[in-house]
Amino acid sequence: MKLVRKGIKWFGILLFLFILINMAIYTYAKITPQLQIKSANSFMLFDNTNTVFFQGSGSREWISLEDISENVITATITVEDKHFFFHKGFDFLRILKAGFSNILSGARNQGASTISQQYAKNLFLDFDKTWKRKWDEMWYTIELESDYSKEEILEGYLNTINYGHGMYGIENASQFYFGKSARDLSLAEAAMLVGIPKSPANYSPLVNLKKATERQQHVLAVLLKEKKITKEDYQKAKNEKLSYVGEKTTENLTTVMYYQDAVLKELQQIKEIPSTFLETGGLKIYTNLDLTQQKKLEETIKTNIPKESKIETTTVVLDPNNGKVLALVGGKDYNKSPYNRAIDSKRQVGSTMKPFLYYAALENGFTSSSTFTSEKTTFTFSQNQTYSPQNYNEKYGNKPISMATAIAYSENIYAVKTHTFLGYNTLVQMAKRVGITSKLEEVPSLALGTSEINILEMAGGYAVFANEGYKITPHFIERIEDREGNVLYQANYEKELILDPNLTFILNNMLTATYDKDYIDYNYPTAITLANKMTHQYAIKSGTTNTDTWYIGFNHDVVVATWCGYDKNQEIDPSEYKYAQNIWLQTIESAMEGKEDAWYTKPDEVSAVLVEPISGRLATEKDEKKKIMYFLKGTEPTETTLVFDEMLEKKAEANP
Repeated sequence: MKLVRKGIKWFGILLFLFILINMAIYTYAKITPQLQIKSANSFMLFDNTNTVFFQGSGSREWISLEDISENVITATITVEDKHFFFHKGFDFLRILKAGFSNILSGARNQGASTISQQYAKNLFLDFDKTWKRKWDEMWYTIELESDYSKEEILEGYLNTINYGHGMYGIENASQFYFGKSARDLSLAEAAMLVGIPKSPANYSPLVNLKKATERQQHVLAVLLKEKKITKEDYQKAKNEKLSYVGEKTTENLTTVMYYQDAVLKELQQIKEIPSTFLETGGLKIYTNLDLTQQKKLEETIKTNIPKESKIETTTVVLDPNNGKVLALVGGKDYNKSPYNRAIDSKRQVGSTMKPFLYYAALENGFTSSSTFTSEKTTFTFSQNQTYSPQNYNEKYGNKPISMATAIAYSENIYAVKTHTFLGYNTLVQMAKRVGITSKLEEVPSLALGTSEINILEMAGGYAVFANEGYKITPHFIERIEDREGNVLYQANYEKELILDPNLTFILNNMLTATYDKDYIDYNYPTAITLANKMTHQYAIKSGTTNTDTWYIGFNHDVVVATWCGYDKNQEIDPSEYKYAQNIWLQTIESAMEGKEDAWYTKPDEVSAVLVEPISGRLATEKDEKKKIMYFLKGTEPTETTLVFDEMLEKKAEANP
């Protein structure tokens, strides 16, 4: 009995202290400056003409609680936080219940966040899971509860929550999914929308109708259980057939959200910007988006990939002179798949890896005329392991061919011989120099692009060739201002010369061999079908694996990189190879429409020599084919060119 009294006494003391501390905390929060919830975490995205193309974390029009259907309000409170009107920001009984349930299950299946806590989260730019982030969330929850009424908090929450597909706020979501105002939503429609925020990527009816419907039925069942609706209401809503609009009321671009996601990801990495929007009261983000180019890119994808096809694509349009990303798609349709392959995925790059190898070769004494023998070859490397690459369609010249010819045909044997001759580390270091950060293995097959690299990295790497040797950083954001117009961040355009402009000129001209009829011999140049479709001169390299197709090309003004493939690495049918090629061609042609050719001027240190293109030797009167090729002065070919195979064999003997 004595222990019981002692226990009650200590419980009373702890309860008193708890109440006292809470009163002190909430009183302090009350006297601190009031949070401006309508401007907090708001951001406006501008394209490169300073036109707003997105306003996030809130709708373009903040709607009042009176303008939101009672169906939405009741369902939101009942499902998300049924004690919303009775707590001060934290539902401690729910926290204890969720904690106990998670301990029993051994997993974190139950959450206990209140609407106030979730709204506090929505006031943050990022969602880092750090202790500081948690403490900030708690404090802002307390401030919200101290400064605003429950109705004001609920109104703010419903105006800022993410309903998927870039739709922030109930009004935007209602217009997007159902083409009507939030005040006119039926019970069935409201239940569908209320179910989405738990996991927008899974519960959007435009992504997975089955899962979304199951979630909607759960919301309706909770409403019935809590006696918020009648059985008749429940059955009627459950059986109501919903029709979806799935379009924005402006611009109607299904891919521009990929660009927006890339902007927000970059925003999180800019250290000059405060960690929360609360400290800035909203941001104006001026991006490099060329909306005209973005529209044309989307149209091109819709035109070239059949609607029923499951194949996916990503394309980046980049200004190589400053790194501005002008347009970007991370998939065919953001409504169906918000996964942004442009910034979040890595794929095998195939033969698009070869230009990095060949630049390194030029830097190490090779020329456009340097020759290896095109023939079936088995390579022996460390610990007597062997590697037997094959040329596409098993076509071999069985004779020495020039580097330019190897590029034209995308010769695998020539590439691996070059890679072996230089040493496997050379290509790895070359890729790092131009800005590729993905992990690359020092293996023979690296020359054929067996490593996985992100498309934005590849576009940035090719930009170094396109701008004649300067390393740039692909970026989406040009400038950031606060609500008062104070500049918080400005993109830095300092460039570092990392490659020899003479060698980039030589390489860029060799990359035109991919569509040059003068290289038709025992094989055809890989992009020969594009020769009569292009109105400008480009450097082009394609890449193909069993699961990936790439096209990357450029001139001095623009780099366009395109990938097509299946998310689950399904093999690509040969009939689908054309998708990447056509998307690339039409995109770069639209970027250059109405512009003059943007090709390169020969540097003084480079000489132009007439050669026989396949062998690379100095042309004679007897040669049917003659081609101007470029060389550093002093390295021009002669009538008899050196074949590197013999040197490679000697190197292998010296390093068994």
